[in-house]
Amino acid sequence: MSHEPTRAEAWEMLQEWVKSENLRRHMLAVEACMRAYARKMGEGEERWGIVGLVHDLDYERYPTREDHPFRGVAFLRERGWPEDMLAAILGHADYAGVARETPMAKALFAVDELSGFITACALVRPDKSLENLEVKSVKKKLKDKAFAKGVSREDIYRGAEEFGVPLEEHIAFCIAAMQPVEKELGLGVGG
Repeated sequence: MSHEPTRAEAWEMLQEWVKSENLRRHMLAVEACMRAYARKMGEGEERWGIVGLVHDLDYERYPTREDHPFRGVAFLRERGWPEDMLAAILGHADYAGVARETPMAKALFAVDELSGFITACALVRPDKSLENLEVKSVKKKLKDKAFAKGVSREDIYRGAEEFGVPLEEHIAFCIAAMQPVEKELGLGVGG
């Protein structure tokens, strides 16, 4: 029995499972990028957004490779979530061994690390804003291995390649997708 989840349900789960403000903000950033790509590609914006919103649902409780994202997916599967959504969530973790076969799965992998990196780039700016963040600045920071060292550059490059978008275009697209939710991401003046 398949159950088509709503954003309200997803948000409620996120509130219950995720207490870290930074992780919540990351999930909101991924949701914004996923929604924007779904619109661009004529896909289901709500479904793609929900996948982005819950992709790290279990990360705070179960941060190990043995558990994340498997525990969250098991929880969602028990609630009847569609398999394509679950496969996309599993596929965002390379070590899960689940091939990214759908545009949704490829998009999630492509925006996950990049959205976190873009946030890090904005946070070191004087205004902490995405407003005037330039692609060239993000690319320059990508080359600085000491900056946001927890972010996998390999995943960023491979994500864009697998998704079939040039890196510069992908970065610009994600910056633009995140701008409308900048305040919710803790960015902007006084962010």
